[in-house]
Amino acid sequence: MNEPTPLLLSSRLVQFSAGTLQCGFPSPAEDHVEQPLDLSTLLVRQPDATFFMRVRGPSMRDAGIDDGDLVVIDRSVQPRHGHIVVAVVDGEFTIKRLHKKKQVVRLEAANPTFSHIELKDGQELTIWGVVTWTLKNHSRSA
Repeated sequence: MNEPTPLLLSSRLVQFSAGTLQCGFPSPAEDHVEQPLDLSTLLVRQPDATFFMRVRGPSMRDAGIDDGDLVVIDRSVQPRHGHIVVAVVDGEFTIKRLHKKKQVVRLEAANPTFSHIELKDGQELTIWGVVTWTLKNHSRSA
């Protein structure tokens, strides 16, 4: 298993509008700009415990995580039932939703064409970190 390498985010700030975007009917644009937004501050709470990984495959598509997306993983967050996690099963990385109730632990896919991962005797599971953000490229040509 290869450990991911940390990604250095620059301290470059971008403009941030205080307005909100309507997903229904258009509303008048607000001419109000807030303080610049530092993406590293927004995405990273614990720099020494935060990693970015690229997703491969469609098993989490119904959770809004698609092939090619980047996920932000915070290893300092305590994994709980319902969290989307990066897990290591028998030495292989995977991204799934954690189901952890009573004595039942499984990793659930968010695509009905994929089976959930139910651990069998002798299998090794490590919850490597909790997914805190998903970054996606909507234009795919940029």
